[in-house]
Amino acid sequence: MRTVLSFYSDAAKIALQSIFAHKLRAFLTLIGIIIGVASVVVVGASIDGLNAYVTERVSKLLGVNHFMISRIAHVGNMTEDEWEKMLKRNKRLDWDDLDWLINKCVSCKAVGAEADTRVDLKVEGQELFGTQIAGVTANMGEIENKTVAEGRFLAPHEVERAAMVCVIGSDIRDKFFAGLDPIGRTLKIKNLPMTIVGVEDKRGSMFGQSLDNHAYIPLTTWGRMFGRRQSIRLHGKSHSRETFGATIEEARVAMRNRHKLKGHAEDDFGLVNVEQLNNQVDQITGAIAIAVVPITLISLVVGGIVVMNIMLVSVTERTFEIGLRKAVGARRSHILVQFLIESSVLCALGGVFGLLTAAGVAWLIGVATPIPMAITLPYILLSLIVSSGIGMIFGIYPAIKAAKLDPITALTKL
Repeated sequence: MRTVLSFYSDAAKIALQSIFAHKLRAFLTLIGIIIGVASVVVVGASIDGLNAYVTERVSKLLGVNHFMISRIAHVGNMTEDEWEKMLKRNKRLDWDDLDWLINKCVSCKAVGAEADTRVDLKVEGQELFGTQIAGVTANMGEIENKTVAEGRFLAPHEVERAAMVCVIGSDIRDKFFAGLDPIGRTLKIKNLPMTIVGVEDKRGSMFGQSLDNHAYIPLTTWGRMFGRRQSIRLHGKSHSRETFGATIEEARVAMRNRHKLKGHAEDDFGLVNVEQLNNQVDQITGAIAIAVVPITLISLVVGGIVVMNIMLVSVTERTFEIGLRKAVGARRSHILVQFLIESSVLCALGGVFGLLTAAGVAWLIGVATPIPMAITLPYILLSLIVSSGIGMIFGIYPAIKAAKLDPITALTKL
């Protein structure tokens, strides 16, 4: 065992001496490995960061343990035929459906409703286009975990009597009430004066689309302004993550009973939940990883080819050394292992420098964008294992060539 350890330690020492004897050449050789490793790690961190970013945005937008029942609701791709089938089959949801679900979904922590449309707002000559006006029940703040930065959310009595009040998003505050306290001021929506009672905390944007250009008004007020014949969306929340599945199923059965659906008849409503959206995000980012990571690995293969070429040059330069070692008793296996260790150490160093480069790039992306960048252990191990493996694979041919050199011929190459 001591002999084996001594052999490998000596081989590693010779490999490092050879690398550091030609620092510039070694660095230029490693550029391909460094770029390849950095690419794999940064792409992996970007995919994980994008997944975390979208999941966090979805949770911030919709809350947790939250589901929605709507006339048309679907997660994932939908064909044109499926869309037309839903339009023909699914029924419009109304206030009676809301009352039914409130009474029948016993395990629901809260049941609310929402309807929305978009309008252009104009205040003292300034305009804000495409503002979402959402009519909501008072408990939608709890269901979707909304955070009010100033003032308060809508109160139950304001929904009951269709009060002319609203809670605005930060885009509206910044546009029309910059430097002012908006609470108690008036905002006209469709030329109707609404008293501002709260400002929602800034939610930012998702894929370039602002999440703060909106205003909440009582659902009853919304019905008077835009008509009560339009379909509403029902929202529910479970008491905990553990009871989430059972709560959704109870709500689904309640709606089927409400619509008198029997046996295997398809639901005439759509039902989605936050978990489904998160799973969809996981599938999308997983597909991106499957497509992109192999492409980035190509740069590692290119780097491996460069390493093989440099190792062939090294064998040529050290022909006399190889002959001398064989003349004093070194076996083919000793020469083979020595050059394999050298190419592996070379690529492993490239992997380390690639990780450091990836850490710097990830930090810059994290600072410049809202996407959180975290270099995870799986990608670190992948990059180091692959880079060392590249060194072994592309170092085999030069190592075999060195091991097969005839000592007498090699000693004449001085």
